[in-house]
Amino acid sequence: MSRLRAHVGTATLFAALLAAGIAGAADMPSPVAVKAPAPVVTTSDWRFQATLYGWLTAVDGDVGVRDLPTSPVNASIGDVLENFDGALMGSFMATNGNWLFLGDLVVAKLSHGQNVGLYGASRLDAELDEVIATAAVGYWLPLGIRNVDIAVTGGLRYVDLSAELSLTPALLPVTLSRSQSESWVDPTIGLVANWKIDEKWFVNAVADIGGFGVGSKLSSTGYLGVGYMWTPSLSTAIGYRYLYEDYENSNGNGGSFRYNTTMHGPTVSLAWHF
Repeated sequence: MSRLRAHVGTATLFAALLAAGIAGAADMPSPVAVKAPAPVVTTSDWRFQATLYGWLTAVDGDVGVRDLPTSPVNASIGDVLENFDGALMGSFMATNGNWLFLGDLVVAKLSHGQNVGLYGASRLDAELDEVIATAAVGYWLPLGIRNVDIAVTGGLRYVDLSAELSLTPALLPVTLSRSQSESWVDPTIGLVANWKIDEKWFVNAVADIGGFGVGSKLSSTGYLGVGYMWTPSLSTAIGYRYLYEDYENSNGNGGSFRYNTTMHGPTVSLAWHF
């Protein structure tokens, strides 16, 4: 601005001299017009990732419904696929600066039948309908490690579970059937990690632990996967995931519900980054 004022003052002076008849002043350039500064365009710091995934799960643990005895449920991936009734699985992630927001949803219907008891003479059939929704907020730690990011998280996991057991005892011509539904919410704490191997390959890891007697006795999940960026907006990954829940509710009126199982198996995912 000081230079502009200097140009304007000089032009004014020479104009006065020109009016007085001083030769040569007409060769001085006129003042340069000043353009208004271009508006500053701000971009959002939000980044999003929406993921659809498939999870081939095996189920190992114990389930008890009402007055039926707690019975083992050990279904391999092949067993589950043989009696697979459907599932919907997906996750969503948003980041803004150092903050991280996560959401995950699993809706599945599983069934399994097996021989139990002495010499496998009794028959147990189990059906599980479950909705598992997890939400968490995280903060990226300032580690200063090249291409490695780690965040601490805290959140909630909601579990809605319906179980139906049918037990056909040995030597008895009857089938005992019981069903019950339970839902609970677990607080969770955990970690999220990302390692960018290069411009295309990456490794993701997620783990948390929760429950602490608030909802379930103990709840935990973990995931480790390797992915590839096909474009800046599209990636795929394969990995392995487990989910453990140890829950028991007994109201003393024949309504006892026991669920102590681990779901585990490989995953494959497709993610959209925007």
